[in-house]
Amino acid sequence: MPVVSIGFSSYHGACHGNSQKPDGQKPNGTEIVKVNRLKLVIPKGRLQDKAVALLESIGISLTFSTRSYRPICSDPDIEIKLLKPQNITSLIALGRHDVGFAGYDWLLENNLDKSPDITELLDLGYNKVRLIAAVPDELAINDRWKNMRLVVASEYTNIAQRYLAERRLNAVLIKSHGATEALPPEDADMIIDNTSTGATLIANHLTIVDEILQSTTRVFASTAAMDDPGKREKLDQMTMLMQSTLNAQRKVLLEMNVSKEDLEKLVNKLPAMRSPTVAPLYGQEGYAVKVAVPSKDVSTLIPQLLELGARDILEYRLQKLVP
Repeated sequence: MPVVSIGFSSYHGACHGNSQKPDGQKPNGTEIVKVNRLKLVIPKGRLQDKAVALLESIGISLTFSTRSYRPICSDPDIEIKLLKPQNITSLIALGRHDVGFAGYDWLLENNLDKSPDITELLDLGYNKVRLIAAVPDELAINDRWKNMRLVVASEYTNIAQRYLAERRLNAVLIKSHGATEALPPEDADMIIDNTSTGATLIANHLTIVDEILQSTTRVFASTAAMDDPGKREKLDQMTMLMQSTLNAQRKVLLEMNVSKEDLEKLVNKLPAMRSPTVAPLYGQEGYAVKVAVPSKDVSTLIPQLLELGARDILEYRLQKLVP
């Protein structure tokens, strides 16, 4: 029985420079299984840079050319396309693309949160926003907006319709196409839009009256791709590497020396993922201790470690952290 060799290019031998026998076998007699390349879609716009940087961190580099929506990928098993974030989840669910980066808000807007055709692989935590309802400051006084017929503007028409129905508001909805916050007060009485800091709303004299949901950038895959053994393996590997990169971004490695007398009290105070790495120093002069800690805690942790007897403290950035 021939050994099956699985590759990701549509013509695996050509991609890697292998000679190909006319009967569909490699020279060593193994059978070639032709598998389509993984189709990955990246959001064009403000999410693009973070998605590209994350791919770069797991060894996938992209080369962009002017006006092109199809950057060249360093991995021959992957083809890339840039699309507007609003369209990505729908196209993945339709099977036109295998995997992509998109906001959770657009999954909900496209009514795909319960769809069997799309799967969330990873919450990246990037671009955290709140989807809110906001009205001009004067309409927020004494909740005046609740007792009037509202013109509501939003890019998120499906989410907005559900919200207005749940709140039983007397409203007419218009679809906006960017700069939604500029419409009130002349052209809209309420907007339903996303915000990260709220600064733009304040600058346009708008008051938040409801928070509808929170959203972050996530990685979604089509069910069809997950059902393909070759693509599933590639997606599992990419997801693991992306998760390890996210883990590493949230932690740093601290290395320090400590005397025999201070070792136990120092180790007991360390916020380690597991037990820290401890090794004796040359000449029995004490111990070297290594530990991965949350980066947000470093500024308060290092002074505490010094008080506990740590010396020669070094801090390292991590590239990957696989539990």
